[in-house]
Amino acid sequence: MTVQNLSAAKKPAFSLSSLLFTLVRFREAGISIFIVILMAAVTLRAPSFFTVDNFKDILLNISILTIVALAQTMVIITHGIDLSVSSMIGFVAMMVAFVVKENPEMSVLLAVVLGMALGAVLGSFNGLIITYGNVPPIIATLGTLSIYRGLVFFYSQGTWINSFELPASFKQLSKGTPFGLPNMVIIALVVAVLVYYFLNYTRTGRDIYAVGSNPEAAQYSGIRKQRIIFLVYLSSGIMAGLAAVLWVSRFESAQTNTAIGFELQTVAASVVGGVSISGGVGTVPGVMLGALLLGIIQNSLTLIRISPFWQLAAQGLLILIAVISDKWILSRVERAKQ
Repeated sequence: MTVQNLSAAKKPAFSLSSLLFTLVRFREAGISIFIVILMAAVTLRAPSFFTVDNFKDILLNISILTIVALAQTMVIITHGIDLSVSSMIGFVAMMVAFVVKENPEMSVLLAVVLGMALGAVLGSFNGLIITYGNVPPIIATLGTLSIYRGLVFFYSQGTWINSFELPASFKQLSKGTPFGLPNMVIIALVVAVLVYYFLNYTRTGRDIYAVGSNPEAAQYSGIRKQRIIFLVYLSSGIMAGLAAVLWVSRFESAQTNTAIGFELQTVAASVVGGVSISGGVGTVPGVMLGALLLGIIQNSLTLIRISPFWQLAAQGLLILIAVISDKWILSRVERAKQ
């Protein structure tokens, strides 16, 4: 075979590997294109979808999801998972709501700090079980999911906190619009910026990626793997605590079933946004786009009057597609490297 023939034979493989590497590096572009196509299709069916007020509603609806999904992302990057986020939100929401009810003069900032502190305690418990107890993350957080949900019922004795029992200043936390956007949207954006900076411009953030990519190599290079894993579960608890306070303020109530099933949405937003379940891969913009996609699907299904049960089906389908495509792309990239 001539040199020209050899070059020609290698071209398709080179083109395929280049395409695959591009897909891995710029997954956000693919999600963005899909979002635009989906928006156009929904607008043709329901013109009221493409309005400023509707998009404000979508951003408001995904604010809490974005915050918790970013925490879930850091956990998944280390090749873990936190299934207890929904129960942490429910437990902290109930505790903070009771405290605010009994102390109506309490400042909103103090309520937020209290929620994050309580979340830190719960997240630390998850981290200790996983790091020092050597329990697999999926088993550990599945167990604490039930424990924390049980504590909601124990603490509340089955009672709820209703809107009229909460002070107006606390409810205003999520409803204020100082810059034309709801406070919750602004808080979610601030959290996203902080997480982006933390993951990309701090040593600890880079260590999180290293632990997820190759735990053994990270340990040999001096990275304290157990410390990093504990840190991501602690962070998950803190951000779940923040989300809990915002949840009570937004919905003006704390119930025993608060946030049940919410963990599925956080995982969906992460993996649909390009976070690899194998660990070591994931970006903040991708997760935000994943949350936005879920928000658009939920909003559009409501507008075109399709049963809300399809929302769960859509989330499950998106998770399956994201995981299968992720595995396929990564396997093809590995082959292309050889």
